[in-house]
Amino acid sequence: MPQVLLIEDDVSVRDGMELVLRRHGYGVDTAATGEEALALLAGPAGTAVELAVLDLMLPGIDGFEVCRRLRATGSTVPVIMLTARGDDDDIVYGLGAGADDYVVKPVTAPVLEARIRAALRRAEPVRSARGENHAGLVIDRAGLTVTKHGAAVALPPTELRLLLELSASPGRVFSREQLLQSVWEHDFLGDSRLVDAAVGRLRAKVEDRPAQPRWIQTVRGFGYRFGPL
Repeated sequence: MPQVLLIEDDVSVRDGMELVLRRHGYGVDTAATGEEALALLAGPAGTAVELAVLDLMLPGIDGFEVCRRLRATGSTVPVIMLTARGDDDDIVYGLGAGADDYVVKPVTAPVLEARIRAALRRAEPVRSARGENHAGLVIDRAGLTVTKHGAAVALPPTELRLLLELSASPGRVFSREQLLQSVWEHDFLGDSRLVDAAVGRLRAKVEDRPAQPRWIQTVRGFGYRFGPL
């Protein structure tokens, strides 16, 4: 039974979401503030959490800061952020802070549950026998590890799957729509912000000079490819 941490300060919203998730077979921990959520994740109960649903507008530290602090610890727990307005700046900022996906409130139960299922599938191991060394960037597909110049690189599931998808076919250009379907498993098109934000986070971790990427190349007007120019 997957364990979900629901971080939401509105009692009625939190109780309603918790009821829906439990009816779908999830175990649910709840937190009303960002501080409470971070404390739970840092404690013994945090080891069981497989996914966090995080509201952006919280008392005390907000959802952006919660996500940043969580990622700063090296945590790879998938994070789905909840935004009330669907404001572009909020969404881009939240994705940049390390969220894997987002939904706009009010959200229907089927949509939320579908996005959780997709995020949990992305966190499942995808293994092959191949290991690759790209001039110091080592991708071990069997062990699902990535190192850069000998140092381990901690990647949340979405970023790891994105790297595996791109690097499996060096030189191939992937459109944002193709990556949305293969990595995020979204059955809708048009939201390139998820892809662009994940690419930016990934470059910051695996590239020596993220502003001048060697491996994750932008093909203007088309999408992204793996491999040096």
